[in-house]
Amino acid sequence: MIGKSERGDIAIEAIKDNEAVYLMAVGGAAYLVSQAIKGAKVVGFDDLGMEAIYEFEVEDMPVTVAVDTKGESVHKTGPQTWYAKINATEV
Repeated sequence: MIGKSERGDIAIEAIKDNEAVYLMAVGGAAYLVSQAIKGAKVVGFDDLGMEAIYEFEVEDMPVTVAVDTKGESVHKTGPQTWYAKINATEV
């Protein structure tokens, strides 16, 4: 999955259960993302057009892993990490 917003707890659990990943792209970067796709084939729900499930061959795709196969989300860990760093520097 590639998107640009946070995934909810149910979606994160599904990502984890299926050992998938959620990739986050910067809004407005669709052109750059599309240039990284070197090949594509539909692997499911062909009748849904753009909403079908595709397998992509990519090179240097400008995305970030936002939710990994273990269900760890940067939307949760990122703020926690920075909060701890900011508070550690306060006197």
